Amino acid sequence: MLKIKHFTTLKVSKILVSQPRPAVLEKSPFFEFSSKHELEIDYKPLIRVVGVSLKEFRAQRTEILEHSTMIFSSRTTIDSFFRICEEARITVPETMKYICNTEAVALYLQKYIVYRKRKISFADGTFNSLLELIVKHKDEKFILALTEPFKPELPDTLLKLKLKVSPVVFARTVAADMSDLKPEDYDIIALYSPSDVKALAENYDVDKLPVVATFGEATLRAAIDAGLRVKASAPSPEAPSMVKALDIYCSKLEEGLDVEDAQIKEDLDKEEFIRAQQSKLQKKTRTRTRKTQ
Repeated sequence: MLKIKHFTTLKVSKILVSQPRPAVLEKSPFFEFSSKHELEIDYKPLIRVVGVSLKEFRAQRTEILEHSTMIFSSRTTIDSFFRICEEARITVPETMKYICNTEAVALYLQKYIVYRKRKISFADGTFNSLLELIVKHKDEKFILALTEPFKPELPDTLLKLKLKVSPVVFARTVAADMSDLKPEDYDIIALYSPSDVKALAENYDVDKLPVVATFGEATLRAAIDAGLRVKASAPSPEAPSMVKALDIYCSKLEEGLDVEDAQIKEDLDKEEFIRAQQSKLQKKTRTRTRKTQ
């Protein structure tokens, strides 16, 4: 008698996204994704970001008025900066310039100042774009507004380029209340920052957690170091967004394919870009020296 083997196709039925629930769910990229794969998505931030106190800021011994340009990468650090200035009775001069990592962050400055293009510059959200923009303003004295914990890559690179920069922590990331969270209810958890990884790993048994998806190299590295199984990762050429990474993962499972754990890939292009910026600054310095002789 011919025996017929039945193969069970794995399918993702429920995902936890460590982000706030979208204001308009139907406009979220996750909406179409969830409909396509007929799965349920829950939204719950695992962390929250709070501004530092005036006392904590002063302990870092940085004089705001001795600097000419602020570098912002988030709205929270903008809120914290202007709150601290108000509490310390510091009047931010109209000559202060601002460099932001995205246009959305730059536009948020309108909450506090008159938006003038000659004072505000923004990158496209990538490391290389932001670094190139900062180098263009190499003669300024910068304050790099940070949220702790932070990736040391940017402050270390700016110091390596010998720019006049003061890294200052304006906000801290703390764990959110997760008393009602049951990770075992989910097939995969989408994590967006190393702080998400830390919050999850410190509150639950890593060996009993479901697989995860990560966004950003630092998050991927933190997840692997924590012992989590990473099955989807973004951004990458084939998966520029978290939604696309999850879409690829779910599709492979539905096709009965094995999905290997994500691996860290060294970004050689980024290292080459940093060296190019160093060379550019050295050439400008030599040119300036010849002119003054």
